[in-house]
Parts: sequence; structure tokens; C-alpha cells
Amino acid sequence: MKKTLTPIDVRYQETDQMGVVYHANYLVWFEIGRTKFIEELGLSYAAMEEKQVVSPVVDAQLSFKKPIRYGEKAYVETWLKSYDGLRTVYGYHILNEANEAVVSGSTEHVIVKKDSFRPLSLRRSFPEWHQAYLSSLGES
Repeated sequence: MKKTLTPIDVRYQETDQMGVVYHANYLVWFEIGRTKFIEELGLSYAAMEEKQVVSPVVDAQLSFKKPIRYGEKAYVETWLKSYDGLRTVYGYHILNEANEAVVSGSTEHVIVKKDSFRPLSLRRSFPEWHQAYLSSLGES
């Protein structure tokens, strides 16, 4: 199974009054990791959007174990958790400097026409994505 590791600079503006990264920022970090994962597969969200297709999040799950604070180093580990030709689920760990998973989660995505939000089959509409996803899961 393919995984990517993306470094994150913890910025002051991402923290709350306790100096802890505000919980909603982890979703932004998930997106950073997901984009890097897709790029490492040789794919591009921008190229998909040029065809008037977008990939909205339809579900997100997060589990918090330890805080990350301003000044600490963080990393997003990203992988493809599941894929069925229509729905794609990415898995994530936010890792601290000690390589501990301090936040874990997943996001589920579909692809839709940008103007109508009509669902599309990734398998049929973007066969190169379909094949890359199967390969990253070790199924090709």
C-alpha cells in the first residue's frame, strides 16, 4: 500500500488561546496530504477541474489523541483506505516529532459535475485515476 508523508509547518495562526492547533485545521492538513498523495500518483486535481469535475468531501472522521502546539513539527501520513470505482476514502495520521499518531482520520470523496453536482463514475470518467488507485492499493 502506497503512503505519502508530508511535512507541515505549524503556524501561530493555526493555534487557539492554549497554543494548541485548533481542531478544524487538521482537515486543512488532511487536504494538503491528500493533494500530495495524488500528485505522487502522477495525477492532478487541477487537471480534473479543467474538465469541470470536482471531488467534494461527503464524510470526514477525526480522532484526537494528543495536541500539537505552535513551534512543533508535524507530518501528514496519507494513504488510500478504500476505493470502489465511485467512492474514494483516504486515511490520515497526523504525526508529531516523535512519530506518534496524534490525530487519525479519514475523508470520503465522490466526483461530480461542477455545474450540476451530478455524480460520476471515477472508473469511467478518469480511467487513469482508477488504475492509479488500484495500483496504490496493490490491486493492479
